[in-house]
Amino acid sequence: MKTGITGATGQLGKLVIKQLKEKAEKNNIVAFVRNPEKAEESGVETRHFDYNKPESLTEQLEGIERLLLISSNEIGQRVRQHKNVIDAAKKAGIRWIVYTSLLHADSTTINLAGEHLETEKLLKDSGIDYTILRNGWYTENYTNSIKGALAGGAFIGSAGSGKISSAARADYAEAAAVVLADVSYKGKVLELAGDNAYTLSDLAAEISKQTGEDIPYKNLPEAEYAKVLKSYGVPEFFAAAIASWDVSASKGDLFDNGQQLSKLIGRSATSMKESVKAAL
Repeated sequence: MKTGITGATGQLGKLVIKQLKEKAEKNNIVAFVRNPEKAEESGVETRHFDYNKPESLTEQLEGIERLLLISSNEIGQRVRQHKNVIDAAKKAGIRWIVYTSLLHADSTTINLAGEHLETEKLLKDSGIDYTILRNGWYTENYTNSIKGALAGGAFIGSAGSGKISSAARADYAEAAAVVLADVSYKGKVLELAGDNAYTLSDLAAEISKQTGEDIPYKNLPEAEYAKVLKSYGVPEFFAAAIASWDVSASKGDLFDNGQQLSKLIGRSATSMKESVKAAL
């Protein structure tokens, strides 16, 4: 019984492989990657896998029973790419697909939701058993900006006083590994998020506390925040996207208090405080 992981050299994929190796025989784990040489140190079987080359996917998926489909990072291309994988999985006889979706994908205003919802529908219509992991925000999405905040003397954003229930990327990786090992999760849609919500003002206060620097949170209008990000070298499209996600956060779209993630992994999710410490 082999378990395959797509995007296995990505930030989430690497952590899932690490978790799976602790729960299953490494000979039964297959890393699907665009560049196999990048996965040589993973210690598991690797196969070349390109979402954009559907003609090769079915053959590569042969012998796989369970597949973790980590969503593509190519915004705007995801539905087509995911459909290629799902179609190939059906031809290859894969019995179960676990997919990484977005928290509250069916109600959020985050503009990433559309592609995730379309993929969820493709899965449900495929006839293959599925589990949908609606992952909340990675705390790293914000702690990666700590260096810039320290340099600029403020943490900036457009999230207002919106509560953010994020968790560390490793928490979501562990959740995926737990699900893949337990068939009782088939057919379920899981809303996964951190235990203790915080605002970006709370995050700035924690950065200040741990560094001894005075780092306030400065809330900016969406267009102004995007403009600042662009000035830092962030591509215009991505800068606008980041700013819009913060605005969605201000509306509560990154908040969840169901604690399904901690229940799934059997421990508290990594706190914002711990993630700030790790980042520093």
